[in-house]
Amino acid sequence: MGRSRYLRAVHPGPSGGLDPEAPEALLDCLTGVSERIGRPAVLIAMDDLSAIAVSRVAPMLTDRFRIPHQPDDLPARVADKAELSRLCARWDVPHPETVIPASGAEAADAAWRLGLPVIAKWSRPWLLPAGTGLRSTTLLQTAAEARRLYERSAEAGSRLLLQRFLPAGPDTDWFFHGAFARGGHPLLTGSGRKELSWPVRTGLTAVGRWLPDPAVEEAGLRLAERLGYQGILDLDFRRDERGVFRLVDFNPRPGAQFRLFTDAGGLDVVQAMYLDLTGQRVPEPSGGPGRVFVAENYALLAAVRGRSLPRRPPAPAGGAGAGPGAEAGRSVRTSVAGGAVRRVRGRERGQVEAAWFAADDPLPFVAMLAAFLGRGAVKGLRVLRGVPAQGRRTARAVVRAPRQRGRELPPSATAGTSGGSGPRSAPPEAPAEPDELVTR
Repeated sequence: MGRSRYLRAVHPGPSGGLDPEAPEALLDCLTGVSERIGRPAVLIAMDDLSAIAVSRVAPMLTDRFRIPHQPDDLPARVADKAELSRLCARWDVPHPETVIPASGAEAADAAWRLGLPVIAKWSRPWLLPAGTGLRSTTLLQTAAEARRLYERSAEAGSRLLLQRFLPAGPDTDWFFHGAFARGGHPLLTGSGRKELSWPVRTGLTAVGRWLPDPAVEEAGLRLAERLGYQGILDLDFRRDERGVFRLVDFNPRPGAQFRLFTDAGGLDVVQAMYLDLTGQRVPEPSGGPGRVFVAENYALLAAVRGRSLPRRPPAPAGGAGAGPGAEAGRSVRTSVAGGAVRRVRGRERGQVEAAWFAADDPLPFVAMLAAFLGRGAVKGLRVLRGVPAQGRRTARAVVRAPRQRGRELPPSATAGTSGGSGPRSAPPEAPAEPDELVTR
């Protein structure tokens, strides 16, 4: 940020930090920033905590900043995992089955009924105190873990939710980004697939692709319209075993990979929001699907640590859903090496949007180096074992049986499951297809 050629000045935040429950310090800070700027400026929050705090002081800043209108503490409501679950149920938006236990015993029972492992979330993760070891999202393996975690609710500052675990796979994680004018009118929207993430299968987008999907887009547009949402949002979906996209997170701000959704004219969701807030015409989006976003340092690490690379499904023949297939004609490939993304082949330039995250955090680079060294040593040993006395290398194939994710529940636990069904079985593995995104 400090090295960006677009940066003109940096204004320090509140001296005591940002507290959305006591936003007076932020109000004083932004008032001072406005006086230094000398004219109204566009204000866009870039994280959940800021979005919640800014929405609470926005009515006092209407003469100083151009801020998306978010009534009724809307950012806090959609960022609250419990409230989001209720909204999804009310508006028939697919969402993972969720239980809000009222005691430790209920938490343990809910973990059995949902099926282990189970996802545990704190409804208001921005209230989690630092230094406690509590995380916003945790994968629990036993009912006893659910009971113990519930007992820390007072320490966490919000309610505990338990959600059915949706297994991750090469085509399960999707997202929707959008910029909306008043009343939920879309200015620029797009859906995409998370091809690589860090940490693997659970974290931020290391490599993503803009792929139109009607189900994801319809869910995002419906939510924005019914909320009367104005501003930028980032929604996370996971496809379940039946192919249903389920909303797992609502972020009332730009996502880290928002530059993926940039049209042929350079318009992205932040620029569209700026034009709308300043009374300028937002041009109709043109082109864009098929672009690839790469977080250079995390992409390499995710590719090394992941056991399998992302597979791109075959392009549809045409008609509905032909957006992903349009990208096949350009045959865009990237080679990730040495922390850089190199275009290998393709007819058009500008199809890969590269970014660099957490440059001041050496941990990804240390982990990446350890992964390289570890894999190199293992590969060397395997090669040595495959070389006969004559020195000619022989091919060796290793077949691994798939690991079983589900666990057998005791009879007392299965009796209370929904519909009388037993524990969930592991979903069938996705067919292997040639990788088209990252080569090593």
